[in-house]
Amino acid sequence: MTKQAASTASKAKLVSDPENPGSKRVYSLEYYLQKEANARRKHEFYNGQIVPMPYAKAPHNLIAANIITALNIAIDQAGKDYVVLSGDQKVYFPELNTGVYADVLVVCEKMEFYDKQQLLLINPILAVEILSRSTRYYDRHGKFDLYKTLPDFQEYMLVEQDSVHIETRYQTEPNLWRYQTETRPDGIVQLDALGLQIAVKDIYKRVNLVL
Repeated sequence: MTKQAASTASKAKLVSDPENPGSKRVYSLEYYLQKEANARRKHEFYNGQIVPMPYAKAPHNLIAANIITALNIAIDQAGKDYVVLSGDQKVYFPELNTGVYADVLVVCEKMEFYDKQQLLLINPILAVEILSRSTRYYDRHGKFDLYKTLPDFQEYMLVEQDSVHIETRYQTEPNLWRYQTETRPDGIVQLDALGLQIAVKDIYKRVNLVL
């Protein structure tokens, strides 16, 4: 686990051992997946620690849906063979024994999974995170470090939900990332990993913004 991810997990409210209240029990990945299948709330897994995720507000969910729609339209128009996945898909980082949820994921051609049940995706080329007050720092730093451990990962997209602000981070060569920001309501977001563009207005469609 990265230093930032470890810090986030330690500060978050962990799931305690019911037989020993207040403890921070170390859970197996298998136990986490079994519990998560029936959980009412999403949790992430950090090398044996189970951390509940904050609830998402309506603007967050609307932006995620808009991005999925815009990506699928752009992919179909370009005739490319990419798969777009929603925020219910878990991503697993084998080097760190850590599993998280992204808001939107894109895979090139064929999805690859760590497990036979196809729960733990390991080959996203693009990950999208929609920022909130409670997750902004982690999404911008610690979570980015997690994604960088995946060989296929090439681009990260960070989207503010209360104002027009979209940041992309594209890997131009190993360990070198190019950062770009778009803040114009009529702007275009270039996704170099996919060779596609999507319009800012489509990302924020029907979202009440602070302009």
